[in-house]
Amino acid sequence: MSTSKIFVRLFLILLLVSCASKKTKFEDYVFETKSDKQNYIAAYNEALKLWDIPYAEENVKTSFGTAHVIIAGPKNGKDLVLLHGMDASSTMWYPNIKALAKNHRIYAIDFLMEPGKSNLTAKPLSKEEIVIWYNEIFAHYKLKQFDIVAASRGGWIATLLATQKTNSIDKMVLLSPAQTFKFIDKVRKTSAALMLKLFPSEKKFEKTLETFSAHPEKISPVYKKQFYLANKYAKSNSSMLKMTPFSDDELRSVSNPVLVLIGDHDVINSNESLERAEKYTPNCKTITVTDAGHFLSIDQSKFTTDAIINFLE
Repeated sequence: MSTSKIFVRLFLILLLVSCASKKTKFEDYVFETKSDKQNYIAAYNEALKLWDIPYAEENVKTSFGTAHVIIAGPKNGKDLVLLHGMDASSTMWYPNIKALAKNHRIYAIDFLMEPGKSNLTAKPLSKEEIVIWYNEIFAHYKLKQFDIVAASRGGWIATLLATQKTNSIDKMVLLSPAQTFKFIDKVRKTSAALMLKLFPSEKKFEKTLETFSAHPEKISPVYKKQFYLANKYAKSNSSMLKMTPFSDDELRSVSNPVLVLIGDHDVINSNESLERAEKYTPNCKTITVTDAGHFLSIDQSKFTTDAIINFLE
């Protein structure tokens, strides 16, 4: 096993150990205390105002808990599902949502094993159960031939959904998908995120943003507060250990049109990720975004949004 793979596994195991050492004080998978969750939800609500468009929030009952979905855009627009990055929640789409919702019916889903408004009532989900959970949401809204835009960990989930023999996905855009085509590229630099998880502080949070974003100054202070609380309060989960790159055959099974974007300063992906995506994913296009890190939707929001829209339309 390569040094990078060993580091990644140790990274994830340490996260889990740190979380397991805390005592659960009320019935919630993600948050340790009721006050932690209330503080986070208040910050989430403030950050959601950054969308600055009409939207509706809905809760969908599933076999594993409640799915929180934010809906926006014209009812007759093509359905577009948004899957956020790790700990980022659906509010992360605030720099892009106006353009994306202009001609698309948006369904932004909070992942139920991360900070957000979805609520897990079962044990941590396996990969198979993650697929079932999302398909229950898609069935609830009768989504057929819909597009997906997904960031970081959301990109891994979108790819997982697309590898299923039966799926209703049309086009798919992956924004620096984590652990999808290869393991984390710059493992030493990403250790800032590990330190933040183990010993949360605002100083470590700012260092993490500087590592993952080429332009942290572009991040709204309102959103930064929510994102910091997600890292401060929320537990990580064992599903991270299952986030391994997809095999050659799994990638070959993805017949959908796919657009993969990474930043030229990304610490998660490199050109090797794009090369593997192009080699094994049959209908794949790739773009390297100049002057951008892992947070493409913020670092270069206009370029990224335009690239998404041009591909989907």
